[in-house]
Amino acid sequence: MKDFCLDFSDYLVNQKNVSDNTLDSYLRDVEHFLAYLSQQGLDDPASVDEAQMERYVENLTSLKKSNATITRNIASIRCFYYFLMQSGLAESNPARNIKLEKAPKKLPQILSGEEIDLLLSQPDPTEPKGCRDKAMLELLYATGIRSSELVALDVNDINLRTGMLCCHSGKSERMIPVYATAVAAISDYILRVRNLIVSQDGGQALFTNLNGKRLTRQGFWKIVKGYAEQAGITKEITPHTLRHSFALHLLENGADLKDIQAMLGHADISSTQVYVHLLNDHFKEVYNQCHPRAKLG
Repeated sequence: MKDFCLDFSDYLVNQKNVSDNTLDSYLRDVEHFLAYLSQQGLDDPASVDEAQMERYVENLTSLKKSNATITRNIASIRCFYYFLMQSGLAESNPARNIKLEKAPKKLPQILSGEEIDLLLSQPDPTEPKGCRDKAMLELLYATGIRSSELVALDVNDINLRTGMLCCHSGKSERMIPVYATAVAAISDYILRVRNLIVSQDGGQALFTNLNGKRLTRQGFWKIVKGYAEQAGITKEITPHTLRHSFALHLLENGADLKDIQAMLGHADISSTQVYVHLLNDHFKEVYNQCHPRAKLG
């Protein structure tokens, strides 16, 4: 079974040219699937039929996996069988006709302005770690960039004089304004702290861990979670929560949807329109809570 995974990994990297995240999730899903087959006494994935695939889906459901997770699993396994067929190792794809009902899209979690202020006030800028963390949180909320884009930034991507950030995403790049408080936090970090912790391995990375190497997404995720807990914020918070909050707060204060789309780097306006639904829900909640006649009956 290990040979199947090694060959599939090589196929994903060299022929499909998938991202690191996609590679990890596809391999994890297929490894889980092959382990399940072994438990069922099946050592050859080519012998699996649609009925057995449906039983595998039932098994995932019994493990309380969400519809989104099961759908991703099926997509991974479907790709795996395409690989087997191209390699002459299977004649058919038993996952081809497996379909699930789409779960309704869950609206993203948003922090209020007060919660944002509380979160941003947690790092202690007098300490090297707190100074760095303050700069990262301020920049994330100032620009709405993804955490993967944040940790990929180099020092020369931020122009402290003009207050503009150049964010690279794949082959494209976008320019995003940075408010003065964030510029000040980043300037303080660069001038006082960065040169003390960056190592040769860190290169031109804007943000590094305390060992001097470029910070990872996982490392930044832990930082955000830690400060959210420290602030006593009970909402489920990830770095993406700051991106969502950035977009909704701009929309609430009159920003044009197309300008928000450009700053977020969305290729399709439909991805940005989710914030309109969020805004409508927010206004409805405020109305129901505050209008005196809405409270009757």
